[in-house]
Amino acid sequence: MKTKIALIGFGTVGQGLCEILISKQDELKTKYGFDHSIVAISDLVKGSVYAEDGLDVKECLHLIDNGQSLTEYTAGPCVTGWDSLKTITHTNADVICELTFTDLVSGEPASTHCRTAFSSKKHVVTSNKGPAALFYNQLLSLAELNGVQFRIEGTVMSGTPVLNLVDGPLAGCRIFGFKGILNGTTNYILTGMEAGTSFETMLKKAQELGYAEVDPTGDIEGFDAMAKVIILANVIMGQNLKSGDVQRQGIAQITPTMIEEAKSKNTRWKLIGSVEINKNGDCNARVLPELVPLSHPLAGVSGATNALTFKTDLLGDVTIVGAGAGKIETGFSILNDILAIHRVKKSL
Repeated sequence: MKTKIALIGFGTVGQGLCEILISKQDELKTKYGFDHSIVAISDLVKGSVYAEDGLDVKECLHLIDNGQSLTEYTAGPCVTGWDSLKTITHTNADVICELTFTDLVSGEPASTHCRTAFSSKKHVVTSNKGPAALFYNQLLSLAELNGVQFRIEGTVMSGTPVLNLVDGPLAGCRIFGFKGILNGTTNYILTGMEAGTSFETMLKKAQELGYAEVDPTGDIEGFDAMAKVIILANVIMGQNLKSGDVQRQGIAQITPTMIEEAKSKNTRWKLIGSVEINKNGDCNARVLPELVPLSHPLAGVSGATNALTFKTDLLGDVTIVGAGAGKIETGFSILNDILAIHRVKKSL
């Protein structure tokens, strides 16, 4: 039975997912019995298209690559022009991939997309940090009420498995803290500054590579890392953190002089996100630039790479290192969650 997928948002992540599904279609079917069709794509700028029997995804990518709208789709019978909410409610999709822009203040429009999907008895997979950071518990309850899944692996470390690691290989361990590099953009900039390149030049390079947005405030001022700290604390540690509970500071104040002084002390600057639970059960959550000794595992994590160390009761410290950004990497996180939904459906 095919898994029918609708993409809400068709930017970097959505296109990355499509490229993966095209290249791995036969492998996914052979190894996992996973057959799929993308039946709808809806994007505020790029237009929308719906085909009940599945879209020609190569044609959709071709249109976007050539600066055309999805409404110009001609590969088969289709409906065009539906907005995101109509796409969610009126298409025959089983899984809604919510891939729109992140808003960490209101969580919109992504949170409404999620609620609408759950009310329509449809699963949601998202890499959007807004709904997960602001309304995770509410949205999870609504999903469970409607018998569907809410999966958010791509919200924390791109395609590097973090939340799924806790649900899988680390199941049975109590996690009482974590510490790590959760923002690839700032790590890329700091790595370049240590090599002698200016902050401004590294930021421009990060934007050119797609690591940083045109408005880089979310990365540079620590908001992106803060959202990930909130998600991790709430999802894997059962906390109920809000943005006001996290001490936050970005990297804009780090100067070349500070970088050189750190070198002289055998340390280097890293933007570190962490949560600790003290003996009284209080939660201490932070996103701060820290001087990390060169002997520490996090000190060796360079470029756009992310790393996270979990403090566990049974295994001690467990560290995972991997990609923290990227078109294919984040697209993989969406695929991974779709496959998780597929496995559950197969077992029923």
